[in-house]
Amino acid sequence: MFDKSQLMRGTLEGCILKIISLQETYGYEIILKLSTYGFEDISEGTIYPLLVRLEKKGLILAEFKPSPLGPNRKYYAPTSLGHEALATFKTYWDDISDKVSIILSLEGN
Repeated sequence: MFDKSQLMRGTLEGCILKIISLQETYGYEIILKLSTYGFEDISEGTIYPLLVRLEKKGLILAEFKPSPLGPNRKYYAPTSLGHEALATFKTYWDDISDKVSIILSLEGN
């Protein structure tokens, strides 16, 4: 049986790295941006563990900063290792998505 969660986890890590590489941001803003790009069903319970994992891998740094709307927020920024991981993810993604597209376009059952 197909395990959507495994595929989604790896894909989301790459997408989160890309979003963070564009601008330092916080968790809820990442969720909103993912939603804007079609990931409407992604919850905080999915994103925050991925952010912790990326931080433990040394791909992102987290820093609490003042929020204009209340308590401090935890902002994320990529490390140099994170930029490298994003470049690698993009290379692998382009390669895999091209191959999968070819196979899925085959005629027949």
